[in-house]
Amino acid sequence: MGEPVLVARGLSKEFRGFQAVSGVDLSVARGSIHALIGPNGAGKTTCFNLLTKFLAPSSGEIIYKGRDITRTKPADVARLGLVRSFQISAVFGRLTVLENVRIALQRRKRGDSFDFWRSERVLHALDGEALALLEEVGLAAYSAAPALSLSYGRKRALEIATTLALDPDMLLLDEPMAGMGREDVEQTASLIRHVSVGRTILMVEHNLSVVAELSDRITVLARGRILAEGDYATISKDPRVVEAYLGARHD
Repeated sequence: MGEPVLVARGLSKEFRGFQAVSGVDLSVARGSIHALIGPNGAGKTTCFNLLTKFLAPSSGEIIYKGRDITRTKPADVARLGLVRSFQISAVFGRLTVLENVRIALQRRKRGDSFDFWRSERVLHALDGEALALLEEVGLAAYSAAPALSLSYGRKRALEIATTLALDPDMLLLDEPMAGMGREDVEQTASLIRHVSVGRTILMVEHNLSVVAELSDRITVLARGRILAEGDYATISKDPRVVEAYLGARHD
């Protein structure tokens, strides 16, 4: 395990008197796959939104690669190499698979400009890099297909490709297996393992078999606080974790 790349200290969030996250201390090691889990209402999503800067904390601090990003905007954090993928697949359905990745590459290379006004020759200069990313996620054969024609699992693979186009050092995945059947889950888990090489991953995930397979370290939240932390063998035997899951109301 490497040195910490993302650190939260005393991270808290209050919504009109309700303490959704309270005093969370979290350290994600460079090169690891770290899972954030917990029963419904545990504060996972709020904590994830705080770490990815889509919510401002009520108190506490967030350090990324030694830099305080507590008040940094999400777009600026992404430029530092901390990039989030969303629970609901976000792709442009009427564009081709290749064009979706090319748009992400345009954003990385041109900042806030997507270069839609530039010549076809200039835009097609990015095709080689886009195809290489599609090859990495197993979608090269679908490069000319409209994104809307892809299966759900392949759409998630496309979303990961567009995330990789931003050249992240760290990926934050929000329930990457949500809504998937068994075959898609297996393919996506394999893909996450593949793209984790040379990168750090933090993911929120409900599928505990996936968490057990992929994660180097797991943080369990309950009622907005850290309940337990360790590898799967350790946390799965923790009576507090077992009680939190078995006693939780599942929607």
